Amino acid sequence: MLRHACFAVPGLLGFWLLSIALDPFANLQLAQIAYTAIAVAGLTVLSGLSGQISLGHGAFVAVGAYTAALLLENAEWSLAPVLVVVTAGTALVGTLVGVAAARLRGPYLAGATLALAVGLPSLADYHGLRDLLGGANGLIVSPPVPPLSLGETFPLERWQSWICGICLVVALFLLANLSRSRLGRDMRLVREDEDAAALSGVHVARTQILAFCVSAGCAGLAGGLFAIVSNLAAPGAFTLALSLSLLTAAVLGGLGSLAGAVYGAVIVTLLPNWSTDLAQQADLPRAVYANIPLVLYGLVLILVILAFPGGIQSGVRRIGRLLRRNRKN
Repeated sequence: MLRHACFAVPGLLGFWLLSIALDPFANLQLAQIAYTAIAVAGLTVLSGLSGQISLGHGAFVAVGAYTAALLLENAEWSLAPVLVVVTAGTALVGTLVGVAAARLRGPYLAGATLALAVGLPSLADYHGLRDLLGGANGLIVSPPVPPLSLGETFPLERWQSWICGICLVVALFLLANLSRSRLGRDMRLVREDEDAAALSGVHVARTQILAFCVSAGCAGLAGGLFAIVSNLAAPGAFTLALSLSLLTAAVLGGLGSLAGAVYGAVIVTLLPNWSTDLAQQADLPRAVYANIPLVLYGLVLILVILAFPGGIQSGVRRIGRLLRRNRKN
């Protein structure tokens, strides 16, 4: 814990300094990177650490966003308890999904989570839940007001990025300790060989369920932060594309790497904006530049896999080893 705390404190300081140097729009992007990285880090634990495939994490993000919207607007809770309840509540949903997922393997598990990603957000437009969840238009969430101690002119976007940044650092700190714990070792053993894990005394099903619980809790926290930053929880924000982009970010950064989750979140957050700006500057038709981000996703994914099969983090480690070797020589 002391080692990880030595990384967490500079991480908080660096995030604070970066947010001060950025304009309001860039702070919004920073907040988006932070909550996306939380969801990707949870997926990294599930897929990279325990070896389970999930194509439906967008559904857990939706659960977190709607729960936060209901508690903030209807129950009028304060922000900190809402984020705690959102994380715990979505973790409970993930536990229920994990019980079913523990019986599935490979493409069957991927198909089940895919169905979850497609079906769960559409419940908001179900007749019996339309009044509660706002239907296709969703729920409006009031933005968190910065404390008066920061000044009356303190930018809202910077305050939102601070909230997301603190949650990101805390989540990474807890997940890093989890990966070094006995549960983390059990997850890695289950990933490598379930039969060997069972013979070693590891409860395979329980370990897989706990992995789903932790991963869903991270996705729920990301969903709550999404609702706070975007001021909206609507089914259109939690399409299948969201689940696929989270998995893409995990693969790009490196499955099993928490640092890689941050790298992947940066790419999937900034790449669509950059590609759209470039397409607009080139005066391309809207039907063309609307699909450019998907094409770039594929190209970047192919290039990263070809250059660094283990993801960006593996490439960073390889470069670091080469630099240390050259320095010794």
